[in-house]
Amino acid sequence: MPTPGYVFRDGQPIPDDELEQQRQGLSDGNQQNEDSIPGTQQTSTTASSSPIITPTSSRSGAAKDAPTDSHALAYADHEEKGVAQQQHVEAEVKDLGWNEHPKDVPKPLVGGLQNEDLWLLIRRFDKQMYHVKAIEYTPLAGLDLNIADEEEFSPDKLRANLERLYMTVIVGLMGFGKHIARLRSWREPRRTGAFLAVYAIAWIFDFIVPTLFATLITLIAYPPARSLMFPPAPLALVNSKTGGVQSPKAGVLGSHDSATGAPEKHRGEAVEQEASNFVAGFATIAMSSATGKHEQNEPDHDPMAKSIPDPTDVAAVSADAKSSASGGVPNKKHDKTKQPMEEAMWSQMRPIMHVLGDVADGWERFANALSPTPPFPKEFPRLKLAGLVLPGLLISAMTSSYMFMKMNTFFVGFGFFGDPLIWRGLDFLNRQLPNWQKLLELRNTILKGVPTNAQLTITLLRIGEANKAPIPPPPSTSEPPPDEPAELDHDEITNTLDASHEELHDAVTADDTAESTGTDASSETPKKRHGARVLGFLKGTTKAGVETKLGTDRARAIIGSAKAKTHLGVVPKANEQVQSGPVDFQARYKGKKGWVYISTSATIPCVSFSKNHSNGTGRQEAQDMDPVFSIPVNQIQELKKVGGLGWKSKLIVGWAMDRTVLDGLEIVDKNGHVEKLTAMALRDELFNRLASIGPQKWESW
Repeated sequence: MPTPGYVFRDGQPIPDDELEQQRQGLSDGNQQNEDSIPGTQQTSTTASSSPIITPTSSRSGAAKDAPTDSHALAYADHEEKGVAQQQHVEAEVKDLGWNEHPKDVPKPLVGGLQNEDLWLLIRRFDKQMYHVKAIEYTPLAGLDLNIADEEEFSPDKLRANLERLYMTVIVGLMGFGKHIARLRSWREPRRTGAFLAVYAIAWIFDFIVPTLFATLITLIAYPPARSLMFPPAPLALVNSKTGGVQSPKAGVLGSHDSATGAPEKHRGEAVEQEASNFVAGFATIAMSSATGKHEQNEPDHDPMAKSIPDPTDVAAVSADAKSSASGGVPNKKHDKTKQPMEEAMWSQMRPIMHVLGDVADGWERFANALSPTPPFPKEFPRLKLAGLVLPGLLISAMTSSYMFMKMNTFFVGFGFFGDPLIWRGLDFLNRQLPNWQKLLELRNTILKGVPTNAQLTITLLRIGEANKAPIPPPPSTSEPPPDEPAELDHDEITNTLDASHEELHDAVTADDTAESTGTDASSETPKKRHGARVLGFLKGTTKAGVETKLGTDRARAIIGSAKAKTHLGVVPKANEQVQSGPVDFQARYKGKKGWVYISTSATIPCVSFSKNHSNGTGRQEAQDMDPVFSIPVNQIQELKKVGGLGWKSKLIVGWAMDRTVLDGLEIVDKNGHVEKLTAMALRDELFNRLASIGPQKWESW
C-alpha cells in the first residue's frame, strides 16, 4: 500500500514530483479562494489525501495549511462533468434553476449522479446540520465536517440522529432480513439451490469459514456479484415471514426503498416520512406509558371518555413538534428521586446522541466505500476493504476448526482473566501515545478518505461554488404525492420473486375495493364529537391569542425592543411566495426588511446585508447597495441555525395557525462579532452556500 499522503488517480499512486506540483497548485488555489473563489486554479486529480496528523502535530506546520480531500475534489478537473462542473462566464454566478420546476433544471447537475439523488443528499444534509465551526487543522481522515466530541445536545438533534439511524441502519437491516427470508422460502429455487450446493460442499470439506470470507471478498470487490447473488426487489413488496410477494402496507407500491411502499413526490421522501413517524411512534408510546393509558382496565361506560380528547392522540398529531404532556406525576416535594433521575437521564443524552451519530456515520462510510459516488474514487476504497478481508481468507484456509476454536477460547479467557495486564497496557499507551484511540477509529484507518453523506454533500456543494454555479435547492411543493404505483419492471420482478404477473399487479396497485369503501364512507357526513368541538374552540382561542401576541411584538419593536425586533416577520402570511437565490436571500436584520447577498465577483468575496435588492446580480455599486454589514467569506468562523421562535411557541403557531415559522442564521466572524439574520425563507440554502463557498475546514457542532 502506498505511504499515507499520496493522491490516487484511478487507484494508482501519483509520483512524488507531480504530487508536489499538485499540492502547490492547491495551496495557490486556496490562497486565491481567500481573494476570489472563481479564480481558483484547476487540477487534474480525482482525489487527494492530506498527510497523517499525529495527536501532537495535527494542529501545526503543513497539516494546518493542507487542504482537505473535499476542497481538492471541488477544484479538480473531473472526467465526467455535469452542468455545475463546467466553467461559466457570468460575472457573478450561473443560476441553474433555483426558482424553476425540477423538470426545467439542467440534467445532470453533477456528472455520474442523478438530480433526484443529489437533492436527496442535500435535503437530508439540511436536516442534519445545525451548527458548524471552522477549525485550523486538517482532520486525520482528510475530510472535514466531522462531528465534534463536544457536540451540543438538543432533543431536535437527537430526533435527527434517530431518523438517520432508521434511514441507514434499520432500513438496511430490514432489506437484509427480507433477503434471508427469500432464500429460506425456496420461492426462488435456482438461487436457493445454488446457495445450498455451495454450503454443502464447503461443509463436507470443512471449508465453511474460508467460503464465507471468499464470498465477502467477491461481494466487496466485484459489484455485479451483488445483484447476481442478491437480486434487488422493492422492500415493501417482500413478505418478511414467507419471502413471497405481499401488498405494501401503504396499499400501493409508490416507492422502492421504503418499508411501507408509500407514494412520494421526490426520491427518498417516503423513507424520510417513515423515519419521522418512527420517532413519533416512540414518543407516543412513551407518552402513553407516562399517562398510565391501559384500555383493558377502563370501565365499560365512562361518561367523560367521549368528550375528552385522548392525550396520546394529541401527541401523535403534534409529533412533528415533539410535544409531551404530564399527568399523574408525584409532586417534587414527595418524590425525592425525580430531580436526580432527570439530571442523570439528561446528562447521558449527549453521549447517547453521539453514539447514534457515529453508528449512522459508520454505516454511511461503508456504503460509500462499497458504492462510491462521484467525484470520489470508485475503485480504491472497495479494493482496500477487500484487501483487509484477504488475510482472514488465507488464515482460515490454513487453520483447522480445532485451532480456530482453540484461538477463540484463548481470547475469551484472556479477556476474562487478563484484566490487570489489559489495564497496564492501556495505561502504557495513554502515556506514550495520547489520543491513540483517535488513530484507531475506522474513519482514520480502513475508511480513511471515505465520506459520510454529509461530507459527500458538502463536497458536491463546493463543486458548484468552485465553478460559479451553485447547486439549486431540493424542490418542494405543498401538493400531496400521487396515489399511483412507481415504475416497475414487471418481467424482472416476476422472475426475481417467482410470482405471476396477476399476483404482482394485485400487490403493487391500489385496492379498488378499499378505495370505493373509503369513498362511500367519506360521503357520509361524520358526526362531530363534543371533544372535537372543544378542541376546535381552544384552537380558535389560541389563534386569537397568538395574533394578539404577535401584534404586541410589532408595537414593542416600533418602540425599540431588540428582542421584539427578532420576532418580526417570523410568521409569514398564508401562501406567501418568496423567490430568491442564488445571490439574494430575503431576510430581516434587527427587524428591518432587506436582502442578504453573496458577492464573489468582488476583490474579496463577502456576504452582506442591505435594505436594497441587488436584482439577483450582486453587482451594484457600493453606494447603491448601502450594506448594513459586510463580512469577508474567508473570515467566517461559525454558522449557526437559530429558530424564529422558541419550540413551545412553534408548537402553538403550527397547531393554531397552520403556518410555517421562518427561522434565522447567526454568522460569527473570526473577531467574535455576531450578525443575526431572521425571518429567512431560504435559511438552509444560505447556510449551504456560506459553508461551501470558502476555504474553511468545518466541524459539526
